[in-house]
Amino acid sequence: MRTHAKETAALPAEQALLNAPPEEYMSPAQLAFFRQRLLAMREALLANADATSEQLKKAEAVADTSDRATLEEEYTLELRTRDRERKLLHKIDAALRRIEDGSYGYCEDTGEPIGIARLLARPTATLSIEAQERRERRERVYGG
Repeated sequence: MRTHAKETAALPAEQALLNAPPEEYMSPAQLAFFRQRLLAMREALLANADATSEQLKKAEAVADTSDRATLEEEYTLELRTRDRERKLLHKIDAALRRIEDGSYGYCEDTGEPIGIARLLARPTATLSIEAQERRERRERVYGG
Protein backbone atom coordinates (compact mmCIF):
# COMPACT_ATOMS: atom_id res chain seq x y z
CA MET A 1 0.00 0.00 0.00
CA ARG A 2 1.31 3.44 -0.90
CA THR A 3 1.76 6.13 1.70
CA HIS A 4 0.39 9.56 1.07
CA ALA A 5 2.59 11.55 3.44
CA LYS A 6 2.95 14.52 1.09
CA GLU A 7 -0.83 14.63 0.48
CA THR A 8 -1.63 14.24 4.20
CA ALA A 9 0.48 17.24 5.16
CA ALA A 10 -1.62 19.58 3.01
CA LEU A 11 -5.12 18.23 3.69
CA PRO A 12 -7.72 21.00 3.78
CA ALA A 13 -9.87 21.42 6.86
CA GLU A 14 -13.59 20.64 6.61
CA GLN A 15 -14.53 24.33 6.50
CA ALA A 16 -12.07 24.96 3.69
CA LEU A 17 -13.64 22.07 1.76
CA LEU A 18 -17.11 23.52 2.28
CA ASN A 19 -15.94 26.98 1.15
CA ALA A 20 -14.03 25.76 -1.91
CA PRO A 21 -15.27 27.00 -5.29
CA PRO A 22 -17.21 24.49 -7.41
CA GLU A 23 -14.37 24.14 -9.92
CA GLU A 24 -12.21 22.60 -7.15
CA TYR A 25 -14.72 19.79 -6.57
CA MET A 26 -12.82 16.53 -6.12
CA SER A 27 -9.46 18.19 -6.61
CA PRO A 28 -6.38 16.17 -5.61
CA ALA A 29 -6.38 17.86 -2.18
CA GLN A 30 -10.05 17.04 -1.61
CA LEU A 31 -9.56 13.45 -2.73
CA ALA A 32 -6.58 13.16 -0.38
CA PHE A 33 -8.72 14.49 2.48
CA PHE A 34 -11.44 11.91 1.88
CA ARG A 35 -8.91 9.11 1.31
CA GLN A 36 -7.35 9.92 4.68
CA ARG A 37 -10.77 10.09 6.38
CA LEU A 38 -11.80 6.73 4.89
CA LEU A 39 -8.50 5.10 5.85
CA ALA A 40 -8.91 6.37 9.44
CA MET A 41 -12.45 4.97 9.55
CA ARG A 42 -11.16 1.66 8.18
CA GLU A 43 -8.39 1.49 10.76
CA ALA A 44 -10.83 2.18 13.62
CA LEU A 45 -13.23 -0.53 12.41
CA LEU A 46 -10.43 -3.08 12.15
CA ALA A 47 -9.21 -2.18 15.64
CA ASN A 48 -12.76 -2.68 16.99
CA ALA A 49 -12.97 -6.06 15.27
CA ASP A 50 -9.63 -7.12 16.76
CA ALA A 51 -10.72 -5.99 20.22
CA THR A 52 -13.98 -7.92 19.95
CA SER A 53 -12.15 -11.01 18.78
CA GLU A 54 -9.76 -10.81 21.73
CA GLN A 55 -12.64 -10.22 24.14
CA LEU A 56 -14.49 -13.27 22.87
CA LYS A 57 -11.36 -15.43 23.12
CA LYS A 58 -10.93 -14.41 26.77
CA ALA A 59 -14.56 -15.10 27.66
CA GLU A 60 -14.84 -17.01 30.88
CA ALA A 61 -17.41 -19.64 31.67
CA VAL A 62 -19.96 -18.20 34.07
CA ALA A 63 -21.88 -20.55 36.37
CA ASP A 64 -24.80 -18.27 37.23
CA THR A 65 -27.49 -18.56 34.56
CA SER A 66 -28.60 -14.91 34.73
CA ASP A 67 -24.98 -13.73 34.53
CA ARG A 68 -24.44 -16.07 31.59
CA ALA A 69 -27.60 -14.77 29.87
CA THR A 70 -26.47 -11.15 30.38
CA LEU A 71 -23.03 -11.98 29.02
CA GLU A 72 -24.49 -13.76 26.00
CA GLU A 73 -26.78 -10.79 25.30
CA GLU A 74 -23.78 -8.44 25.45
CA TYR A 75 -21.86 -10.68 23.04
CA THR A 76 -24.86 -10.84 20.69
CA LEU A 77 -25.08 -7.05 20.63
CA GLU A 78 -21.33 -6.78 20.12
CA LEU A 79 -21.40 -9.25 17.24
CA ARG A 80 -24.35 -7.44 15.65
CA THR A 81 -22.41 -4.18 15.86
CA ARG A 82 -19.35 -5.84 14.34
CA ASP A 83 -21.51 -7.19 11.50
CA ARG A 84 -22.73 -3.65 10.70
CA GLU A 85 -19.12 -2.48 10.85
CA ARG A 86 -18.08 -5.29 8.49
CA LYS A 87 -20.65 -4.03 5.98
CA LEU A 88 -19.38 -0.48 6.45
CA LEU A 89 -15.84 -1.75 5.86
CA HIS A 90 -16.94 -3.03 2.43
CA LYS A 91 -18.43 0.38 1.66
CA ILE A 92 -15.20 2.08 2.75
CA ASP A 93 -13.14 -0.19 0.50
CA ALA A 94 -15.50 0.55 -2.40
CA ALA A 95 -15.18 4.31 -1.74
CA LEU A 96 -11.37 4.01 -1.73
CA ARG A 97 -11.56 2.21 -5.08
CA ARG A 98 -13.75 5.04 -6.43
CA ILE A 99 -11.12 7.56 -5.31
CA GLU A 100 -8.52 5.60 -7.26
CA ASP A 101 -10.65 5.27 -10.40
CA GLY A 102 -11.83 8.90 -10.37
CA SER A 103 -15.53 8.31 -9.75
CA TYR A 104 -15.57 9.27 -6.05
CA GLY A 105 -17.89 12.14 -5.18
CA TYR A 106 -20.23 11.64 -8.12
CA CYS A 107 -23.72 10.13 -7.94
CA GLU A 108 -23.85 6.61 -9.35
CA ASP A 109 -27.40 7.27 -10.69
CA THR A 110 -27.03 10.73 -12.22
CA GLY A 111 -23.30 11.38 -12.50
CA GLU A 112 -23.84 14.72 -10.73
CA PRO A 113 -21.63 15.79 -7.78
CA ILE A 114 -22.79 14.31 -4.47
CA GLY A 115 -21.60 17.40 -2.61
CA ILE A 116 -18.93 18.08 -0.03
CA ALA A 117 -21.35 18.48 2.89
CA ARG A 118 -22.92 15.08 2.20
CA LEU A 119 -19.53 13.42 1.79
CA LEU A 120 -18.33 14.94 5.06
CA ALA A 121 -21.39 13.48 6.80
CA ARG A 122 -21.21 10.15 4.95
CA PRO A 123 -17.89 9.59 3.16
CA THR A 124 -19.14 6.32 1.66
CA ALA A 125 -22.16 7.94 -0.05
CA THR A 126 -22.72 6.85 -3.64
CA LEU A 127 -25.86 8.88 -4.33
CA SER A 128 -26.72 12.56 -4.19
CA ILE A 129 -29.37 13.50 -1.64
CA GLU A 130 -31.95 13.84 -4.41
CA ALA A 131 -31.14 10.43 -5.89
CA GLN A 132 -31.18 8.85 -2.41
CA GLU A 133 -34.60 10.38 -1.69
CA ARG A 134 -35.94 9.09 -5.03
CA ARG A 135 -34.63 5.61 -4.25
CA GLU A 136 -36.19 5.65 -0.78
CA ARG A 137 -39.56 6.83 -2.17
CA ARG A 138 -39.46 4.03 -4.77
CA GLU A 139 -38.67 1.48 -2.03
CA ARG A 140 -41.62 2.71 0.06
CA VAL A 141 -43.99 2.54 -2.91
CA TYR A 142 -42.77 -0.76 -4.36
CA GLY A 143 -41.60 -2.38 -1.13
CA GLY A 144 -37.92 -2.65 -1.85
